[in-house]
Formats: sequence, C-alpha cells, structure tokens
Amino acid sequence: MDQKKTLSSRVWLILLGAVLALSALAALFLFLRAPKGSIANLYLNGECIESIDLSAVTETYTIPITGKGGITDVVEVAPGKIRVKEADCPDQVCVHQGWIETGVAPIVCLPNTLVIQIEDAPGSEPGVDAVVR
Repeated sequence: MDQKKTLSSRVWLILLGAVLALSALAALFLFLRAPKGSIANLYLNGECIESIDLSAVTETYTIPITGKGGITDVVEVAPGKIRVKEADCPDQVCVHQGWIETGVAPIVCLPNTLVIQIEDAPGSEPGVDAVVR
C-alpha cells in the first residue's frame, strides 16, 4: 500500500512540475513577444527617412533604399517584424541578422549608413529592453 501512495505522489509531483513549466513558458512567450504599437524607424545617414507602424502592417512588402555610394538595401516589412532582405554591400551582416520584432538590437548596414530601430509607439505598453541571466 505504501508503494502505491509513493508512486501516486510522484506522479502528482511530475504533473505539477510539468504544469508549472508550461505556465512559465507561456508567460515568457507573452512577455517577450513584440509589444503592440511597435514603430520601425529607418535612418539613412542619421536622418529618419521613414517610420512604419508594424502593428498596422497587414501584408508583406519591400522598400528599396539607396544610400551612400549607390549601395541599395531591400527592406522587407511584414506584420510585426522587419528585416533587410537583400543588400549590395559585400559583408551581408544586415541580411544575416534576419527579422527583428523588438528594439533589443537594431539592424545596421554600415556601408549604406542604414539603421533600422524598433521603438514603442507613444502611449503603448513598453516592451522588453534587456534580458538578465
């Protein structure tokens, strides 16, 4: 009889641990996702050339941006995210960075002097600005 009780209590502890782990993952997902009202600001040579409300984007589209020395970046905008899809620059760092959805790290194309920075829209709930381990 004691063995059955021990086995039963172990099963309940495992189930409780699984529920707590899933709850923690769900809370982390909700906390780290892009905040509603994110604005992507595109800067060329230090000047803001365009601001895009990522929460208002419903269809994916591209924007070609030609900067210093005729270098062209193709910026792709999708609902809630943005990236540099193609670039004429030799190192392709901006392309390899991929999609961004938060303001944690901007996309920078140094040869083209292009910076894409995501900021919270005025009046929106602020998103995550750092992760601490």
